[in-house]
Amino acid sequence: MSKTDCKLGTKTVWAGEDRLFEGNATQTPVVHSVSFGYDDMEQWMDVALGKQAGHIYSRNTNPTVSVFEEKLRQLEGGEAATSASTGMAIISNTLFSLLAPGDRVVSVKDTYGGTNRLFTEFLPRQNVNVTLCETEDFDAIEAEVAKGCKILYLETPTNPTIKILDLERLAKAGKAAGAIVIVDNTFATPINQNPLKLGADLVLHSATKYLSGHADALGGIITGSKELISKIYAYREIVGGTMHPMAAYLMIRGMKTLKLRVEKQNENAMEIAKFLENHPGVERVFYPGLENHPGHDVAVKQMSGFGGMLSFMVKGNTYEDACRCLTRLKIVRRAANLGSVETIAGPPATTSHVECTAEERAAMGIPESLIRYSVGIEDVEDLKADLDQALS
Repeated sequence: MSKTDCKLGTKTVWAGEDRLFEGNATQTPVVHSVSFGYDDMEQWMDVALGKQAGHIYSRNTNPTVSVFEEKLRQLEGGEAATSASTGMAIISNTLFSLLAPGDRVVSVKDTYGGTNRLFTEFLPRQNVNVTLCETEDFDAIEAEVAKGCKILYLETPTNPTIKILDLERLAKAGKAAGAIVIVDNTFATPINQNPLKLGADLVLHSATKYLSGHADALGGIITGSKELISKIYAYREIVGGTMHPMAAYLMIRGMKTLKLRVEKQNENAMEIAKFLENHPGVERVFYPGLENHPGHDVAVKQMSGFGGMLSFMVKGNTYEDACRCLTRLKIVRRAANLGSVETIAGPPATTSHVECTAEERAAMGIPESLIRYSVGIEDVEDLKADLDQALS
């Protein structure tokens, strides 16, 4: 039985590491070398031209980084993968490598704040046309895609209001229009959702979040067809936003427990969402595992777990109300990260959409009283008691 044919839990441990390394090391070494030498000039040229496997210079490729890329490639089922120094680096490199002046992008209003800034400010500067649709209006998205576009960019669940997009339906519309369908799968992880199987061409992650899982490394990664990945890699290689080998090592180590962590976070988040749904201090809860969530039926169809991310509106409906609750929380990191083993919470104004004004957030449907709550792996009864005292 090949390890590449195993289930996800086995792949998180073994993918990219099913061999002994130099000196018979069982764990992936951190290769800090900038360059890689060759005594045989013909071999050096073959490696440089891609005729033979190997490395030339760590801005291009690196042995440690390559193991990380292979692990994610296998988990998502892509043909190839490439990485970058951060999640935004892989998003921006992907968009700028595949788009040219005059091209058109169709996306939704509820993308991550940094991504939204690319759509509203940076891409238009390059004469790229961007149309942002209401996130849950699939008919409108399909209609815009049918007008023609180079890229259909999707994110589900969305950050921070946890909306759900029907990937199979929208990917079909994208393919019919000849568009490249890209999905940000950061919130779902490969454990809960596999966009390539639902029709996407490319799937990317801010690896800083769940893939790392320990809030100690920055990175981004994308996987899909060899043809598209080669274009993104070629651009990233020249622009130079390379993932550091130490970050790759930390990602590799973190991903070995990805399935265990995500399953526990799924379980905790579901219980906390139900608890908050009935709490008198909460106006509204956003979590696709709840049956009253507008995207629940789609989530059931395309996700194997509902994820560890939820958000909720505090009664009072002001930013100050959210801040009072956040300040009272004891078992939480008040920080801008997510997807880690510890619970992390914060308002969109200082986390996902810090780049946006209050008016811009309102236009995206992001309430100022919203708290984004990234559920960790703690005992759920402790988390519920902490939320109760903070809200009460």
